[in-house]
Amino acid sequence: MKVAHITIRGRVQGVGYRAWCAREAEALALRGWVRNRRSGAVEAVLAGPPATVDAMVDACRNGPPGARVDDLLIHEASDAALAASGGGAGFHILETV
Repeated sequence: MKVAHITIRGRVQGVGYRAWCAREAEALALRGWVRNRRSGAVEAVLAGPPATVDAMVDACRNGPPGARVDDLLIHEASDAALAASGGGAGFHILETV
């Protein structure tokens, strides 16, 4: 299993990015979470088979219609990164931090 922690910057808030990300991740059967940051960025943790996580990261480089991704930072993470969502199964939209 691969766990990726990503931060997406650009016009990514107010365009449905979190809901889009959750739908896409659920369709791929990924675990993890997504949330807005007060800085204007969107942050997500994606966990699953390496090829599937990589495909989701690639999709996040574009995002939903109306989004403009200027930068995407990616870091390898551990299962501990899933703790923000309670570490359970599924994919979750979390509150802004």
